[in-house]
Amino acid sequence: MMIAVINTILLSTAPHGAGEPSFYDKWFNIPGFEAWKFVNLAIFVVAMTFILKKHLSASFKQKREEIRADLIRAENEKKAALERLTDIEGKLAQRETEKAEILARAKSEAESDETELSELTASDVARLQGQTKAELNRLANQSRSALRRLSAEESIRLAEQRLRSQIDGSVDSRLIKNGIAEIGGLNQ
Repeated sequence: MMIAVINTILLSTAPHGAGEPSFYDKWFNIPGFEAWKFVNLAIFVVAMTFILKKHLSASFKQKREEIRADLIRAENEKKAALERLTDIEGKLAQRETEKAEILARAKSEAESDETELSELTASDVARLQGQTKAELNRLANQSRSALRRLSAEESIRLAEQRLRSQIDGSVDSRLIKNGIAEIGGLNQ
């Protein structure tokens, strides 16, 4: 805006003469260059820098302090996180140690259980073998007794058959008389 005012002053004061260009036309009105635009931009940049420097420097300082506070807070959080990480890693290492101890204890218990189970199985097998032998002996004795009884019965039956085949009526009457005489005779 200021340049526009200066431009207006220069144009109005410039003599419009015969064939000779004015100062403005000679130095500032070159086609494609137009220096007044650059001068206007430079004045604008200087003015804005001066005006904004006061307002922006305070807000930049405040923002810088906020960023610094955020960085300090982030650093403190990082340290706290690293401490927690160290604690957690320590706990994990302790858990690994506990895990190894539990696995070793479980393995030894499994081995002792296996040994105990093996011993119990062996004693049960021996006990069952003893019971089986005793049962077989008892069954064998029963079978022998049954065979003796059967043999005795069969012998008696065969003897009785033989005797019956040998005893006829005369032998039978004589045996009956002898049997009666032995018990004391007939009561007469």
